[in-house]
Amino acid sequence: MNNIKKIGLSALAGSLVAISANAAEVSVSGSVELTYADTDGNNGNEVTGNSFGSHSGLTFSGSGDVGFGTVSFTRSINDTNTGWASSFQTLDMGDMGTLSFDSTGGALVGLQANDDTLPTAYEEVWTGVSSSGVSGVGSTNVIGYRNTIEGVSISAGYTNGEGAASTGESTTSGAGAHGSTAGVHLSMSPIDGLTVGVGASDSSATSTGVQTSDTSTLQGTVTYAMGPVAVGYREAEVNNGGLKAASTEITAYSVAFNVNESFAISYGEQEKSNKAVGTTAAVTEDVTGISAAYTMGAASVRLNHSESTNDGNVKNAEDEMTEISLALSF
Repeated sequence: MNNIKKIGLSALAGSLVAISANAAEVSVSGSVELTYADTDGNNGNEVTGNSFGSHSGLTFSGSGDVGFGTVSFTRSINDTNTGWASSFQTLDMGDMGTLSFDSTGGALVGLQANDDTLPTAYEEVWTGVSSSGVSGVGSTNVIGYRNTIEGVSISAGYTNGEGAASTGESTTSGAGAHGSTAGVHLSMSPIDGLTVGVGASDSSATSTGVQTSDTSTLQGTVTYAMGPVAVGYREAEVNNGGLKAASTEITAYSVAFNVNESFAISYGEQEKSNKAVGTTAAVTEDVTGISAAYTMGAASVRLNHSESTNDGNVKNAEDEMTEISLALSF
């Protein structure tokens, strides 16, 4: 009887192995980039050494049919990382949408994937001197979902511990020590050339030692493209849940122009205003930026120059960043 049981289990195991083996297509792509970067201002981060640098990376990607959908994975490495620069996987279920798990570096869903979608020839207006001012579920251990229903694109995500790596339970931790972040972004194109997007994110407190409430973010974006010209406008508000922490209002716009099929230029501005808290006065950071890009085949020459006043919402602080890049893809 025992022998019969063993034979049955072996046959079942062999059957399971047979149905789980599926072919997958795997590809490798790469890129190299040479850069010149220079900074200026009065905030102490000015470049005093060599302004030239280089960057290279390899991306491994693959996909395969698993019967009820297509599984895809992406892993990338570069010369500045000891581990994966990005690592994520998706399950495309057709009309049912796409599930994803972003281990690191993907920024696949929510506000993190749509923090600044204003038209630009190369970089965002705030590159090197500030930030978009908004954040979402991040790129660390994020469960995501994407779909398009009746012309509305949905992008949502969730992560616990605000994306942090898992940690062991301790005697001092409680419900407030874990926290979570959830967010969603919706977009649609009611007419040709016009895209309207709105997104929201909510992060719960992660510290039991500080009295805090949730930090919430709300953002709306409108872009319109007609022929070689594209314009965009963005507004956002971040209600900071930290004790006596200032909330922030953000407005930004940009215009981009395709001179021809190879050459594009853009200009943009952003204002990021911290509201007054107690005796701390409100301060508005002003950022301007210009970008240009010339592309020929797999080679691109790009330029970005950004300047900020009241940088980091610090009165009279100034920052400036210039970058020239030569990128080659293979």
